[in-house]
Amino acid sequence: MKKAKYSFEATIWKYKGNAGWYFVTLPKLLSKEIRNSHGRSEEGWGRLKALAQIGKSKWSTAIWFDSKAKSYLLPIKSEIRKKENAEIDSSVKVRLEIEVDKRLLGI
Repeated sequence: MKKAKYSFEATIWKYKGNAGWYFVTLPKLLSKEIRNSHGRSEEGWGRLKALAQIGKSKWSTAIWFDSKAKSYLLPIKSEIRKKENAEIDSSVKVRLEIEVDKRLLGI
């Protein structure tokens, strides 16, 4: 399966709601590129399956399109934050791989 690869740097932040999830927000220009390239592959609520990496830690996840921010959000698991010593306001380098939808390749 062909995968599109992206990398960026972003700051970890915590959602203020009850769940207290941690995220990074993808840069708007990158989000626009990903949405233009993979938007047809989105599942409910703008969800795109992805493989993410911070430091040496890789995990299967999804990015979610936030219509208010007009950017994708990547949730950062506590296991990953602990392994990589990443806390709120930490800047992290992220690598993302997104499967290319065969329909977009004309296959």
